[in-house]
Amino acid sequence: MFEAADVVAERIRAIGRKAPTDLASLLKVSHVTAADEDASAGDVCAELAQDHEKISKRLHELVELAERHNDPVTADLATARSAFHEQAVWMLKAIASE
Repeated sequence: MFEAADVVAERIRAIGRKAPTDLASLLKVSHVTAADEDASAGDVCAELAQDHEKISKRLHELVELAERHNDPVTADLATARSAFHEQAVWMLKAIASE
């Protein structure tokens, strides 16, 4: 995911925007939160699955926005990232239910 962050940041810059450059900036715009320190491994997996679902949903919205603005490169990037997060969801849910 670190590599993906670079790719996404590069795309943000390519379309003329400023990408978050530090953790504090990133946390301000994030839609996910840190897990509870006392959570069980299963609970952490379930929460991570929910976070990946949130991210995937936001990426689907980005695909629609990019397509409305005739930006197939961003739409393609968001589609690929969403596929990664959707796969993570089912994997984490499988782990959490064991």
